[in-house]
Amino acid sequence: MEKKTDKNSYTIIFAIIMVIIVGGLLALTASSLKGKITANKEIEKKQNILYAMGINENDASNAKFITKDKVAVAFTKYIKKQLIIQGDDVKADDKAYLIDIKKEQAAIKNANYKRRFPLFLGKKEGKISYIVPIRGKGLWDAIWGFVSMDKNMVVQGVYFDHKGETAGLGANINQRFFMDDFIGEHLLDKNNKFKGIAVSKSNNDPKNNDKLDNEVDAIAGSTITGDGLAAMIYSELAPYASYFIALKN
Repeated sequence: MEKKTDKNSYTIIFAIIMVIIVGGLLALTASSLKGKITANKEIEKKQNILYAMGINENDASNAKFITKDKVAVAFTKYIKKQLIIQGDDVKADDKAYLIDIKKEQAAIKNANYKRRFPLFLGKKEGKISYIVPIRGKGLWDAIWGFVSMDKNMVVQGVYFDHKGETAGLGANINQRFFMDDFIGEHLLDKNNKFKGIAVSKSNNDPKNNDKLDNEVDAIAGSTITGDGLAAMIYSELAPYASYFIALKN
């Protein structure tokens, strides 16, 4: 005699019930953790901003953020103003750090939309830094970063990261030996026009002594990631150039 559990219909019904139960549990878990996930993302973004302006716990060779328990106090202490640039309008907004760059990039597919560009003004040891978030495309997936500049668009610090670049090659964009090369590099050319910074395998400046050439040495074996990073710097920072040029006038 055939058991009820041997029927195909039983298997299908059981599978449907399990999918509903597991799906419901996952949805409940995601919902309960949503606040914590959002808070962690905000903390990480603040760590990135602070890292770029030199507030970090680096050792001799490794990049290290300040710990999460220090972020809130440090962000309030060092970030003196948050701005949003939108077209010709510049306004203060203490929630500018919450702007999602990925969404802003997507929004400009609508020709009538004016993208919002966040800008953070930090002050450390009496020196003003201007920190900007950037996002682009590497070899395999998204890359992003934060660039700290002075009023002349000379780089004071950077932090780069990636979603899925090749380990040991393009993934090294978040290593100090690469990021530190950007410090002191000029984003404007000798004629005071925005030029960006190329990541060049023919730079011929291995110690990166020339800070006026708008170039840093590429990471061996990561040409496409380097090109993507240079393109990201150019496309994402160029819209800020008019703001910085106005600062000097």
